[in-house]
Amino acid sequence: MNYQSHFSPFSVRLRDREVTFSRPVVMGILNSTPDSFYDGGRYTSQEAVLSQARLLLSQGADIIDLGVVSSRPGAQLLEPQAEADKLVPLVRLLRDNLPPDTIISVDTCYSKPAAAAIEAGADIINDISGGQFDPQMLSTAASLKVPYILMHTKGLPSVMQQTQNTSYGDIVADLTRYFNEKLEELYRLGAKDVWIDPGFGFAKTLEQNHELLHRLHELIANFPNNPLLTALSNKSMITKKLADKMPANPTDLPDSEIGTVVLNTIALQAGSSLLRVHNPRFAQIAIELLR
Repeated sequence: MNYQSHFSPFSVRLRDREVTFSRPVVMGILNSTPDSFYDGGRYTSQEAVLSQARLLLSQGADIIDLGVVSSRPGAQLLEPQAEADKLVPLVRLLRDNLPPDTIISVDTCYSKPAAAAIEAGADIINDISGGQFDPQMLSTAASLKVPYILMHTKGLPSVMQQTQNTSYGDIVADLTRYFNEKLEELYRLGAKDVWIDPGFGFAKTLEQNHELLHRLHELIANFPNNPLLTALSNKSMITKKLADKMPANPTDLPDSEIGTVVLNTIALQAGSSLLRVHNPRFAQIAIELLR
């Protein structure tokens, strides 16, 4: 089964141009924060941020997803103004030094840094909260007329893995209701391009993450007009499932990277339109081999 069996090309308006994606999109993760779960502390200087952005593009990233706040389980968010103060200079740095057609997404859950980043040159808002942490986020995203990535979660990162936030009836049905409600509000506010993200690792147990992955085709079928983004890269749903079941890894390539390729392949076969990853080259290999 190849990705083309389920992938539907889609177009999106990015500022003054329309871009059509005829194959799955690879979003390269660029975390400029000291406490991200995978690469925290590596890209805190402007030189390191710019160098990593160039590397991601050279590895095949279609979009650079820039964030300055960790959203790992247990993390504390920054105040909106403090986040904006960190985010905006980096957006300007990338916009001024990368090729002019580079697509920049900003990973933020607050309207103030989102609006400031778009004004500074970003193209897309990637919101892990789905508008739940800031009552102005959905209206701000709609008014800016930029693509908005709507993710599912429950509770702030500091409490999202507590039992009350990982309780579901049928997980696909629950997420379908959530996305239907949020999309209705966004469209009422005037939003145009909305992509959805089921939020792997956010308010979900290990078992729920894997059930959701293997039922991803059901969720995609429920939202044919909203491309689905899958963010599985190096997440603990890989390493926890492998724990105590695999022999020691004798290679330099971490099990989490190998597992990421496998899970992304499952997502592509289900019909995922976008892959958010730390290593774009590995994602592009999966896409190419599934053609």
